[in-house]
Amino acid sequence: MAGLDAVLPAMLRALGDPLPDEADDDGAPRLALPPARNAVLLLVDGLGRDLLDAHTADAPFLAGLRDVGPLQVGFPTSTPISVTSLGTGLPPGAHGTLGVRFRVDDVLLDALTWTRGKEDLRARLVPERVQARPTVFERTAVPCTVVSDRAFRESGLTRSGLRGATYRGVGSFGDLAAEILAAPPGLTYGYHADLDQLGHLHGPGSPAWRRQLRMIDHFCAMVAEDLPSGTLLAVTGDHGMVTVDRRHDADTHPALREHEPLVGGDPRARLLYCRPGTVADVHAAWTGTLGEDALVVGKEEALDEQWFGPVDAALAERVPDLLVALRGSAAVIRSVDEPVLARLPGQHGSTTDAERLVPLLLHVAGAVE
Repeated sequence: MAGLDAVLPAMLRALGDPLPDEADDDGAPRLALPPARNAVLLLVDGLGRDLLDAHTADAPFLAGLRDVGPLQVGFPTSTPISVTSLGTGLPPGAHGTLGVRFRVDDVLLDALTWTRGKEDLRARLVPERVQARPTVFERTAVPCTVVSDRAFRESGLTRSGLRGATYRGVGSFGDLAAEILAAPPGLTYGYHADLDQLGHLHGPGSPAWRRQLRMIDHFCAMVAEDLPSGTLLAVTGDHGMVTVDRRHDADTHPALREHEPLVGGDPRARLLYCRPGTVADVHAAWTGTLGEDALVVGKEEALDEQWFGPVDAALAERVPDLLVALRGSAAVIRSVDEPVLARLPGQHGSTTDAERLVPLLLHVAGAVE
């Protein structure tokens, strides 16, 4: 199954201008997309394949498009990991963004905000050094445009995973559509966040979430109608989402606090960095406490089984001592350190199909569907 990291290289091949350093025999699954004069990729944050399949009545335009997926996103199944894989064309182990919060140079970096608490880390942990591999936009001669929230223009995540394109900042559906349609010929990437936000706040499949999906469906239909003939429009997501109803609190449960591991990741995929000599004890404590609600995996097993894909040796210190993948509808929250996130019903990050599979929906402007 192809991954999200295969999408932009495939779109460049569809434009007849493949990446100059793209190997033909690297063994990674490839996507075959129809040839096009221009290409537009819209990433809808939180648009999981299972969720779309369950709500086709709310998205008739999207449901009617050809799905060449599903795609499998990298682990953990969360936005900074997926966006960086999309932008670099690499799995997490190669680009080194291994979690929503992961350890870099002994600092637990929040990759969404590029902070530690209220401390802005963009000067201390320079995004272009934390993620030093060139992006797809830097590797191609095709004109590239990123259309996304204006607040993200200089964010650490944009600088680490999406640098190299012309950035067009927007605030709502109207200017997102206008800027996508006004982008120069080439490759355009657009991003919309609100479906994910409403899924977190109200739960995926909730009335608010479904109404947002309807708006996205209308938006995609409007953009598709106005695209120049021969333009390839592709719509995908960065992860799915599940509703959680069982919460284990890593900030208050005595067994989960024992030996004081540094707890990263997010509620559905915790990354544990342990003090020397405590890994086995922490593993036993978390396994005994979480039981069937989680799979707890050691670093060597995670590397052997390529949970992050092949890991660059220079990035191996970022791999946690223990990796905790939540099962069913369970979550490991942090009520003190992450009080808002701890209360949200919608979560993602683990390995279930509902979280890991996303669609790749295609429309070619001017073609008969």
